[in-house]
Amino acid sequence: MTGFFQELAKKLAERWVALLVLPGVLFVAGAVVGLHLRHAHALDTATAAAFVTARTTAITKWPGGAQAALVVGLLIAASTTGLLVQGTAGATRRLFLGRWPARLLTRRRADRWTALLARRRELVAAHPAEARKPEQQRQIDAVAAKMNAIALAAPGRPTWMGDRIHAVESVAQHRYGLDLTFAWPRLWLVLPDTARTEITAAHASFAAAVAVASWAWPLLVLGFWWWPATVIGLVVGATGRARARDAIGDLTSLTESALDLHGRALAEALGAAADGVSGPLTREEGLKITSLVRKGR
Repeated sequence: MTGFFQELAKKLAERWVALLVLPGVLFVAGAVVGLHLRHAHALDTATAAAFVTARTTAITKWPGGAQAALVVGLLIAASTTGLLVQGTAGATRRLFLGRWPARLLTRRRADRWTALLARRRELVAAHPAEARKPEQQRQIDAVAAKMNAIALAAPGRPTWMGDRIHAVESVAQHRYGLDLTFAWPRLWLVLPDTARTEITAAHASFAAAVAVASWAWPLLVLGFWWWPATVIGLVVGATGRARARDAIGDLTSLTESALDLHGRALAEALGAAADGVSGPLTREEGLKITSLVRKGR
């Protein structure tokens, strides 16, 4: 057990350095230089080099204790900045997942999706499957692709990532009769290790992307005094958002697959499986599961 805790402490220390200290040190160092340059000399590399050289030369002349105190102070400032950034991760997550009031944006997304759905139905009705030509099928597929690019189900959130989560909830409700808010914790417990490992990895990737994007907030604040920080912040935010989109795509696909492949295991565990039925969960079984797990709530 001693070896286990030593290894755990080592991994936690490495994670602390990676998530908080290193990005925090870079930010603090950049902020010191940026606040010296300000907007007037934002890209003046000569001034920046002279400032850094002068400060470094002055520090080398300090007593050893003062230098050690400076290092400790830098680590504290970097760690504090990192902790503050981690505190904004919740806001970043809500922003990405569309958990904020934006009825107009949600309505616009829903109107675009509904219009494409109507167009797809028109094409399907005009070109029956038994007489459909390849070009007509490509037209239908192109409209379907545009729909899916907006959302995989009727939009209910103002963001693409939010609608990917919403689509899984919608599929669970309308296809399987499951209230995923209550059913998911139970389903998680009956999933095989391979499925849980894949879903956990996808969720970790999303959390890491949110952490990256959250560093955009202090950079944007610094941009009020040193405008290059705004550009860097926008790049960092865009990078985190792109990674988060990929992670959410993987996470929702894996979650929906878990419903398809292992929903019946949940029904069997709860005694809701129909006799002699195999394959994916039926809607009747899902409704019974929902009734059981909600417990009247």
